[in-house]
Amino acid sequence: MVAAVIFAQLVNPISVNPISVIALGSCADEDKPAPIYDRVVEQKPDAVIFMGDNIYADEPEDKSIAYAKLAAKPGFQRIRSQVPNVLATWDDHDFGINDGGEEYENKATAQKLFVDFWRDPADSPRRQRPGVYDSYLFGPVGKRTQVIILDTRSFRSPLNRQKNVDGSYNAFVPTTKGTLLGDAQWSWLADQLKQPADLRVVVSSIQVVPEDHMFEKWSNLPLERARLFGLIKSTGAKGVVFASGDRHLAELSMMDGGAGYPMYDLTASAWTNSSLRWRALEPNRWRVQTMNVGNNFGLLRTDWDKRTLTFEIRDEAGVITIRNQISLDLLQPKTS
Repeated sequence: MVAAVIFAQLVNPISVNPISVIALGSCADEDKPAPIYDRVVEQKPDAVIFMGDNIYADEPEDKSIAYAKLAAKPGFQRIRSQVPNVLATWDDHDFGINDGGEEYENKATAQKLFVDFWRDPADSPRRQRPGVYDSYLFGPVGKRTQVIILDTRSFRSPLNRQKNVDGSYNAFVPTTKGTLLGDAQWSWLADQLKQPADLRVVVSSIQVVPEDHMFEKWSNLPLERARLFGLIKSTGAKGVVFASGDRHLAELSMMDGGAGYPMYDLTASAWTNSSLRWRALEPNRWRVQTMNVGNNFGLLRTDWDKRTLTFEIRDEAGVITIRNQISLDLLQPKTS
C-alpha cells in the first residue's frame, strides 16, 4: 500500500483500464469551422490530446473570448461529452507570444486561463506550479500507456535567429546556449520515464525528430535534444514515441537517436489551419511518410493482443493518408 501511495504522488493515474486509441492534433483557429472534430469522435478514441495552438490569442482578454468560441463549437462539445479523456498542452499561440518562451510576461495569467478551460481538477499539479507539463497513466502493467505532456514554452530560452541569404526571413539556427524545458521539468521528466509503462506517448508542441527545416524544433537547441534521447537511454525507458504539432502539415519521422531503439515522431497539424494548395515539402531527412496539404488529425492505435502500434493520419473527411504499423517489441532498448 505504501508503494502505491508513493507511485500516485509521482504520476497522475486516470484509469485502470487499458486504452487502445489515442487521437491527437494541433493548430485550430477558433474563428474557422472545425468539422474535423466530428471525424475524431467517429473514431471512438479513448483519449484526445490537443497538442498546442488550440486557440490563436495573445492577450488575456483575447484568450477568454477565444476559449469561449472553442467551447461553443458543436464538434468540440462532442469530444468533451463522448471522449473519456481530453488532455492538452499549449504552443506559442495559446501560450501568448509568437515563437515565444520564458520571456513572456503574462505566463501566470495564461496558465490560469488554460487550466480552467481544460478543467484541471483542484488538486492538479498544473494549478500548483509554473508550467503545464503533466503525466497520465492508463491500464495495468503489460498493457500500460503513459502519456507525458511536455511544456516547451514556459521555460524555453530565447532562440538564435538568422536571416536567409536574401534577407527575406529570420530563420532559426542551432545554438548550444539555453534550455528548452527548464531544470524542474527536466527533473520531473526523469522521474516519469522511470515509471513502469509499455507505451509512452511523449507530447511536444514542436517537432522532436525533424531537424532540417528553418522553423521551431528541438534541434534548434541540439544539446537539449541530445539530452532528451540520452535520458530515455539512461532511464531504460521502453516504448517511447513522440507526438508533435505546430507545422501545419502531417508527417511521420523516424531516426536513431542513440536511445537503443528507433525514435518515431508523429506530427499532426492542423485541425483547421493547413495549406489547402500544393506547396514544396519542407526538408526532413528523417521523413517516413507525409501529408503536406489539407487539415488532419493523428491516431495511435495499440493492439495489446498482437503487440502492435499503428501510426495514422486522417484528413478532414476521415480518410487515412498515412499509416505505418510497428511491433511494440521494436520499442525496446537494444532491439534496433
